[in-house]
Amino acid sequence: MTTTLILGGARSGKSAYAEKLALESGKEVVYIATARAGDGEMAVRIKTHRSSRPGSWTTIEEPLLLGDAILRCSEPDTLVLVDCLTLWLSNLIFSADQDFPEVGVINLPDIFYEQCDELLAALPQAPGDVIMVSNEVGMGIVPYGALSRCFTDEAGRLNQAVAKVCERALFIVAGMPLTLKGQAC
Repeated sequence: MTTTLILGGARSGKSAYAEKLALESGKEVVYIATARAGDGEMAVRIKTHRSSRPGSWTTIEEPLLLGDAILRCSEPDTLVLVDCLTLWLSNLIFSADQDFPEVGVINLPDIFYEQCDELLAALPQAPGDVIMVSNEVGMGIVPYGALSRCFTDEAGRLNQAVAKVCERALFIVAGMPLTLKGQAC
């Protein structure tokens, strides 16, 4: 069992690289999609992603209970591909019906912390390979607004925690992988 985190910026090629690794594994692939189609533009993005995946892959749409989904889908001869952790974080943040202040402290819903803990506990227990895709959002300027800063902070914390429990971490720039941890692929 190998767990891999693939990080990169927007349109860096991280999803395509993760899909390439999944194809090359020769294993049955279960694709866990975390995106929600909240508007027309996102619906088009989801449709594009769906059409690019091989028809033989099983797709599970799981916007919130990611750790549970990984454990349900992971088998010794199966590769689970999760795309993506940052969309999943957004889903958790906005899962509760609450308003967030423009300035000040952001109080995230309890499900946010519970599910992050569940994910980190699930990864070492998964009997098969797991590849997770996540955006590296903290390399630019400090975002404007309390919620944007909170999201950037939490995405960075999650990426660090996931990378720590993974055997391999890669950073994708312009479609090219840079190995951060573990063996190059």
